[in-house]
Amino acid sequence: MDKAALSKEILKLVGGEENVSQVTHCMTRLRFNLNDNKRADKEALQKTPGVMGVMINGGQFQVIIGNDVPVVYNELVAGMSKSPDQKAAAADSAEKKKQNPLSKFMDFISGIFTPILPAITGAGMIKGIVALLVALGWMTTENSTYIILSAIGDGAFYFLPIVLAVSAARKLGSNMYIGAAIGAAILHPTITALLSTGEPVTFASLPVVAATYSSSVIPIVIAIWLASYVEKAVDKVTHASLKLIVVPTVTLLVIVPLTLIAIGPLGVIIGNGLTGGINWLFDNTGLLAGLLIGGTMSLLIITGMHYALIPIMIASIAQLGYDYIIPLMMVANFAQGGATFGVYLKSKNKKLKSLALSTSITAMMGITEPAMYGVNMRFKKPFIAALIGGAAGGAFLSLFKVKAFVIGGLAGLSGIPMVLGSTFVLSLIGFAIGIVVAAMVTYILGFEDVPEEQVQATPVAAPAADPVAAPAANEQHMVTEQIFSPITGEVKPLSAVNDPAFSEEIMGKGLAIQPAEGRVVSPVNGTVFSLSKSGHAIGLVSDNGAEMLIHIGIDTVKLKGLHFSPKVTAGTKVAVGDLLMEFDLAEIEKAGYSTITPVIITNIQQYDSIQSAGQASVKTKDLLYTVKA
Repeated sequence: MDKAALSKEILKLVGGEENVSQVTHCMTRLRFNLNDNKRADKEALQKTPGVMGVMINGGQFQVIIGNDVPVVYNELVAGMSKSPDQKAAAADSAEKKKQNPLSKFMDFISGIFTPILPAITGAGMIKGIVALLVALGWMTTENSTYIILSAIGDGAFYFLPIVLAVSAARKLGSNMYIGAAIGAAILHPTITALLSTGEPVTFASLPVVAATYSSSVIPIVIAIWLASYVEKAVDKVTHASLKLIVVPTVTLLVIVPLTLIAIGPLGVIIGNGLTGGINWLFDNTGLLAGLLIGGTMSLLIITGMHYALIPIMIASIAQLGYDYIIPLMMVANFAQGGATFGVYLKSKNKKLKSLALSTSITAMMGITEPAMYGVNMRFKKPFIAALIGGAAGGAFLSLFKVKAFVIGGLAGLSGIPMVLGSTFVLSLIGFAIGIVVAAMVTYILGFEDVPEEQVQATPVAAPAADPVAAPAANEQHMVTEQIFSPITGEVKPLSAVNDPAFSEEIMGKGLAIQPAEGRVVSPVNGTVFSLSKSGHAIGLVSDNGAEMLIHIGIDTVKLKGLHFSPKVTAGTKVAVGDLLMEFDLAEIEKAGYSTITPVIITNIQQYDSIQSAGQASVKTKDLLYTVKA
């Protein structure tokens, strides 16, 4: 199908121009904001030659094209009566009028808690390891090593208000260090001792209510939210020469006493109420709580609503030493893996069986996106089976009050240390129930199996060459080639990228890097064949024919070039180590975007395999992986 015909087919299958509120494109995909996603024929689009995949992410209906996306976009725009700019202006105006409070709240919660999860996870894993060592009799609680390890594990939880203050201030665009100072003040040993005496305490004749702020969540979040308004208001009316002194002083003098007098006690009451309410639900409703939460957890994850549970889980672990929700998250993930395994057992298609088995394994490990989006939701009935499996396993976990004792690891096999404790064996039984029920229901309900020629859930055929696409590689001359790291940071598998286009290897294969600095250099000797308008993605072709994509962050196209500074243009010849791009890592993360960067080979079908260099972290120009012909 030529590009003009493909663009017309895509426009028809997304519901026609009247259903398109806005359309843009990034390096690999067309990004539609549709008036009604249900009017788009997703299945027909997935089967359309030239379309690599379809996904809905962040409300956008995304059609993955590959290197040909600029040409398809231009053809699509040429066939529309209104330009994308006109549609974008109308869409922005409508969006401002909508102002969905729930979406804003969920974005706020996820933006606060997602960045702190590594600290909480690391501390939680250490607590789990210490508990295991004590349970096995390899360490005693009087041992100095135990005391030090316990402090390492408890530190992030005890000083949680300070950690949260920094994250919340960053999300709200206020000063992180003023936020940290507010958290430190309410945790100061003198104030802690003063409030624990039981004697009446006042501040300027106003009563200070006794409350415990260590390990608390809600008081500091409310305090930093209010502090952001105070800080900005004071900043607005203060002369530039005095801002350094006046703004932090006034903010601290207003917010810290206000927190101790009113915000803190109210936040503690709300936090205790939420934690107590969840625990009451599990203690008094038997299997019903687990049935409902386990059965709907995957739906909550899809919509992002699960972020609202994070503060409750953290508060429960910090205050009570256990949590009921984490095991339900785990069983929901195991059920997704079980349903995909059911597809593996039922399908007669060899390629689909291979896809189902591999995604089942990743789901069991706690990375559910490939299984959920690539198989279960695609065939519908397996997803229903996964919900049923999650409900069955959740009911068992709830009935026997199975608990998690730490937060640490993904909600899968790698997170098993989280449930080490008095209910450990019961947790394993519950997880097994989720897997088995989901697999059995998938097998019994069945699904519409696909013929061999239609099985490619993740087609990776190289797009045809055109003036703005990568030069077509000659398969007869492909050679083994070393790919060097374009970025300094931690090496991650593509499965860690929260975007099915990369995690399911739709666009190609390779590795991802979590950047430690905002510089991108060339990983090969070759040519820059494309650079996205927003600067977030760079396409290169090596002198030996390897076509590459470096995609800085996820959904960073929405920044429209903000915080990106390209140093090359399309057509630039480059050598390994030449500077391609600089970007403001802190500002991009502050804006709420993941900066994990896939570095992939897009014409991977012309190679036999990719072999990682095996490094956990890399610097620019270190060997990242080798593509073998």
